[in-house]
Amino acid sequence: QLQLVESGGGLVQPGGSLRLSCAASGFNLDYYAISWFRQAPGKEREGVLCISTRGRREYYDASVVGRFTTSRDYTKNSVYLEMNSLKSEDTGVYYCAAHTSTRCEDELKLWGQGTQLSVSS
Repeated sequence: QLQLVESGGGLVQPGGSLRLSCAASGFNLDYYAISWFRQAPGKEREGVLCISTRGRREYYDASVVGRFTTSRDYTKNSVYLEMNSLKSEDTGVYYCAAHTSTRCEDELKLWGQGTQLSVSS
């Protein structure tokens, strides 16, 4: 069964850091671009950033540039979202999604179930 599972969400104070994980089962993440999305309360889901199979990062949300980054762990078949200098407006459910091929321009084919991040003092 093809599956993506996010983990690592939680409650963080403003200015804090957190790392989310996106682990794949049933297929090898090495061959697919992976995007991160988030959905804030009462808002639509929006793209955050993407990493291609070659490690090229593409930011969809300018507000996270310089604060968020994403990386691959080939040994664990996982992708991470490193978040620093967190703000209350970063609160939401975070999803990872696999594209159909190697580039961030390719269509999305598989979504995880999401993990909740709450930024609050």
